[in-house]
Amino acid sequence: MNTHRYRAWHFMLPDLDTAEDWAGLNLALTGGIDLVEEHDSVRQAIVLLLSTVPGECVMRPDYGCELHRLVFSPNDDTTAGLAMHYVRQALDRWERRIDIRRLDAARCDGNPALLEITLEYRVRATQRDDAVGFAVDLTGGLS
Repeated sequence: MNTHRYRAWHFMLPDLDTAEDWAGLNLALTGGIDLVEEHDSVRQAIVLLLSTVPGECVMRPDYGCELHRLVFSPNDDTTAGLAMHYVRQALDRWERRIDIRRLDAARCDGNPALLEITLEYRVRATQRDDAVGFAVDLTGGLS
């Protein structure tokens, strides 16, 4: 029997998983809820953590990342440093399955309103490296 170390429900996230605007649980062809396993599960957990505003989860009001505080901030080195601080703080608290290898934030060349965040990490249990990249829209939210 093939058992997986990490397993979670598969959430569709706009702009990250698909070009569609639909977000939510992904359904399997059998009619049940689709699952992600192993490294996809860890990656999805990181994206969900960083895109959640503290207070959104009723049963875990402290869960999430403070990136929302950067909305309407100037897109400069100070804001990039704060973004890295907020991401590291959230990951250190809520995602113990990884070690951060590299974390960077910089202004997007093509769109000055976007702050691009790049996270390279290693899954502790498997020693596999992976990366997640996303952008924070400083004019109104996470994209």
